[in-house]
Amino acid sequence: MPERWAQPAPPSLETARRAAQAIRQGEVVAARTDTLYGLLADAGNETVLRHLFRLKGRPENKPILVLIDSVDRLDRIVRGRPPGFSALASRFWPGPLTLVLPARPHLPELLTAGTGTVAVRLPRSPLARGLARLARRALTGTSANRSGIPGARSAEEVAAHFGRRLPLILDSGRVARAEPSTIVDLAADRPRVLREGRIPAARVLRALETGAVRGRQARE
Repeated sequence: MPERWAQPAPPSLETARRAAQAIRQGEVVAARTDTLYGLLADAGNETVLRHLFRLKGRPENKPILVLIDSVDRLDRIVRGRPPGFSALASRFWPGPLTLVLPARPHLPELLTAGTGTVAVRLPRSPLARGLARLARRALTGTSANRSGIPGARSAEEVAAHFGRRLPLILDSGRVARAEPSTIVDLAADRPRVLREGRIPAARVLRALETGAVRGRQARE
């Protein structure tokens, strides 16, 4: 079995540093995010991404979402901030909202699946943000499960999926609510909700409408 930090509480700084070092060295670790347990790895390393796809049995034509530690890191992976970004980010970040944005051309194609866009989330989870900050990288945030199987809600379920293929699982207890993040595409001509998750679509649309009204008022 992988090494498991077993107490369902925030890990120590030493444990988080060990996990971040493993990520920098090209490993995949599992930890709880805002929603389910996720597989966290260096999102900019194509070799690591190929390993991640093999772990999950995931088709390579499906993009991988990215977790960041701050909005400052966002500009390293996206080409600008489309209309609607400020309204949604100011309202729902940090939190379980994933935004699809225009990707910078240097990102691995495995990450974007050749779409020219990247799905990004600034998580509310201090652990997920802390690991990204300590690793000094944007991290993959794909759910910790084999493709086609429901996402893991506990460290035990992660271990059942992956066994010895993960070096480290950070156990932060069982997830009570299994809703995934809400995904909004801001790279299209008009913002659209691709998946309704923990944040209801109606709240997203209201935030966009409010932001558009404020934008018009500011220009008048």
